[in-house]
Amino acid sequence: MTSKKATQRQGFKTNEFIVYPAHGVGQIVAIEEQEVAGCKLELFVINFVKDKMTLRVPTAKIAAVGMRKLAEPPIVKRALDTLKGRARIKRTMWSRRAQEYEAKINSGNIVSISEVVRDLFRSDTQPEQSYSERQLYEAALDRLAREISAVQRVTETEAIKEIEAALAKGPRRGKSSEGEDAVIEDEAA
Repeated sequence: MTSKKATQRQGFKTNEFIVYPAHGVGQIVAIEEQEVAGCKLELFVINFVKDKMTLRVPTAKIAAVGMRKLAEPPIVKRALDTLKGRARIKRTMWSRRAQEYEAKINSGNIVSISEVVRDLFRSDTQPEQSYSERQLYEAALDRLAREISAVQRVTETEAIKEIEAALAKGPRRGKSSEGEDAVIEDEAA
């Protein structure tokens, strides 16, 4: 029976892991109906274990909020390959770059998130990051690791090791006397 409700669910099922852009990987623990202002609403109940948070999202709104299924393995591979690339850092003020990084993290796009991890990664031989750089790096790393661990069915620790191994394969991390470990892009680019 393909009802209107089944269509609204867009193939999402109870116990399935999903990506909610603003919060990362969560699990649909139930699909329930609630009455709000006299209207019956069907809601996905999504649990984010690590954040100790439960979210209720109307099934009709999942496209609008950008909720999606976990990335397919080829997309995860593309995200990991992105980590091996050269960091691309724009010549703009940090506040502007920070906003762009934040937008990429909250986009829910695994490849965009891996770009943030790549661009903000610092090896042991490189200068320290500022507090805000470190916060954004850790947020992106956490989102990336959670999705990789859910897709590959490994622990988050194993996912982080895989991410760090990919980052280590990047071009000349650290020990660069002229700071050539990143491609600096002009704002016009």
